[in-house]
This record gives sequence, structure tokens and C-alpha cells, in this order.
Amino acid sequence: RPVRVWCDGCYDMVHYGHSNQLRQARAMGDYLIVGVHTDEEIAKHKGPPVFTQEERYKMVQAIKWVDEIAPGAPYVTTLETLDKYSCDFCVHGDDITLTIDGKDTYEEVKTAGRYRECKRTQGVSTTDLVGRMLLMTKAHHSNIDEDLDYRKHTDNFGKGPKGHSPWTGVSQFLQTSQKIIQFASGKEPEPGDTIIYVAGAFDLFHVGHVDFLEKVHQLAEKPYIIAGLHFDQEVNRYKGKNYPIMNIHERTLSVLACRYVSEVVIGAPYAVTADLLDHFRVTLVCHGMTEVVPDKDGSDPYEEPKRRGIFQLVDSGSNLTTDLIVQRIIKNRLEFEARNQKKEAKELAVLEAMRRLEEEKH
Repeated sequence: RPVRVWCDGCYDMVHYGHSNQLRQARAMGDYLIVGVHTDEEIAKHKGPPVFTQEERYKMVQAIKWVDEIAPGAPYVTTLETLDKYSCDFCVHGDDITLTIDGKDTYEEVKTAGRYRECKRTQGVSTTDLVGRMLLMTKAHHSNIDEDLDYRKHTDNFGKGPKGHSPWTGVSQFLQTSQKIIQFASGKEPEPGDTIIYVAGAFDLFHVGHVDFLEKVHQLAEKPYIIAGLHFDQEVNRYKGKNYPIMNIHERTLSVLACRYVSEVVIGAPYAVTADLLDHFRVTLVCHGMTEVVPDKDGSDPYEEPKRRGIFQLVDSGSNLTTDLIVQRIIKNRLEFEARNQKKEAKELAVLEAMRRLEEEKH
């Protein structure tokens, strides 16, 4: 009998930390079902989500290790839910999730022995990403120490009145080849595949990107999509402000986790060159309806694919951009700060209780 695994969460602002949790959970069994909470449930326990439930369902469904999603999953994980979906056990990261009244949301399944833990991804959290979005300055890529805005912001984020929670705190992501291998599909293109190339920043990989990639994926019977990701400095050149919010390593993992993408070019050239097209034997080059900024010398980066007659504009039907997401977040800034401080205080209280229990044991 196949082993059925359950994961659940808000999956608001899905990042590679979430994807990594789902990857590990899927490896513990044969079939992964992911429960996603409604907007109402999240608002009650945590504060308003950035993305609507429809956007969040779509986002989770696009992660390649997910076999099925369960929309509107209850916030507290019960044995009843596991049985309803015939799941053997549920998996959660080694951080803690508390209800509005400070209870562990996994208590019941832990007691019944139907709970497994996976490693939390170091160096990323939604809190950290929200924090980065609040620094809309160009200094992001030069010298952070001198940026007062940044310093002001670090005092608000990931810090309660005292102490520092290891879960909500801001830390730095360190890329290793092992992480890339775990996320990569490792599949080579096969004869008969249509090799499609798309390029961009894919910053804060979101549901607008997913809509675009899904549309591109539908263009061929056997699509093999290669995503070219531009280096941070390049993205900063054409997007300005403090973009990209995620560095090249983080963006690589986010894109690799998407079920529509077969391969990623890390640090792809801004202009889609003849060399690149020949090297990957590209049949088709696609771009969304967003503006194409000219290359440094003023030329069109898509000149070569256009000359070959293999360039196609694809309308994703979504108007969501990284800019719009950042605006949504800044609009909710004060609510987020309050929410993160509350979360931090709860986590610190639990840590303190855990520490006291340990001391009593000895």
C-alpha cells in the first residue's frame, strides 16, 4: 500500500523553504497531500495573508513534489483530517506553530504517534523576505551598514521586546551544490521534446510567474522548459530600487521547485544569444507581456530569436508582478510588524518553557 503523507500550512508567500519542506515530506512516503488554510482561518490565528486562498492553492499545486492539495484545511491538524484523506502521518518543520491561544497545533497527531519532523531550511523565512521588501533603496547591493533605513527596519523585524527567536529571526541563506541537486529534476531533454527558453529575474517567485510558466508549458505536447535567471547586478540594472529581493541562489531554488520547469541557467546572459540558442537547441523563446528593457548598449535582448522567427509573446492572464506584491506588503506593513512581534513573543515563551522543562529533567 502506498504511504500517504500530509502537510499543511498557510503557504502565504511561498518560498524555497516551503518547497524544501514539501520535498522532504514527499521523500518520506509515496503520495503527498497538502492542506492549505483559508484566508479566514489565517486572519483569525495570524493576521491577514498577503495572497488570497485561490492564489495560494495555485502556488502550492505548482510545486513539483505535491501530488494533491486539500483546499480549506483546518488550522489545527487533527487525526480526523489525517483519516479523512487516508494519510498515514503528517510532516512539519522543526519550528513551532501555535494557535491564537498559544497551543501547539500538532499536539493531537504528535500524541497519537502520527507526526514526523523535517529540517527547517536555514536562512529564509517569510518574515525575513517581508523585511527585505521594506528596504526599497538601491543601497541593498552596495553597503548595507551605512543604510539607516535598513538599520531602522532591522529593529522592527524578527525581534520581540527582548531575545531573539531562531525561527522568526533574519538569517542568511548559504547555497550548496547539494541543495541544487536535491531540487533539480536531473532530466535531459528527450527526442521529440520542444525546448522552450524563458528568461527573467523570477524574483519572489509568485503566482504570476506560475501562470506564465503554465501557459508556456501548454504550448507544446512535450515541453522542456529552460529558465534563464539573470545575476543580481543585472536585475538591479533593469529593475532598480533594491531589486532583486532574493539573490540568484534563492531564485534558482524557487524556480527549480516549479513543476513546469525542467532546467535553470544560473546567471544567464541578458541578451538571448545565438550561442545560447544553439547550445541548448532551443525551439522556441517566450516572454510575458511585461516590458522588455533594452540591453546596456540599447539593443533588443530578443533580437536573435526574433531574427530566427522563434520568439513568442505569451499572455499569462495575470497582472501580478513582484512590484505589486511588494506594494501589498508595504500597505500591510504595520499589521505585519505587529504580527511578527506577536509571533516572536509566542515563540520565545515556548522556548523558555522548553528550556525550563529541560532544566527540571536534570
